[in-house]
Amino acid sequence: MPPQRTPQEIRASIEANRIELGNAVAQLRSEVTVATDWRRQIEAHKKQVLIGAAIAGFVIGGGLAVLGRRKKR
Repeated sequence: MPPQRTPQEIRASIEANRIELGNAVAQLRSEVTVATDWRRQIEAHKKQVLIGAAIAGFVIGGGLAVLGRRKKR
């Protein structure tokens, strides 16, 4: 059986847990803010975004050209 804690020890433990939880929530909030900042993500990966946009444009443009040729037949 665990040793009995005094009410003061229990209150101190609850307060310590509350502070720790508050710090964890604040840290999580800042991490989520950074992770969901799409402008910062685009700036950090500008080269990859431009390459992806060029490939997507090429694929979409090629697909539209194929569809246009099929409608003319």
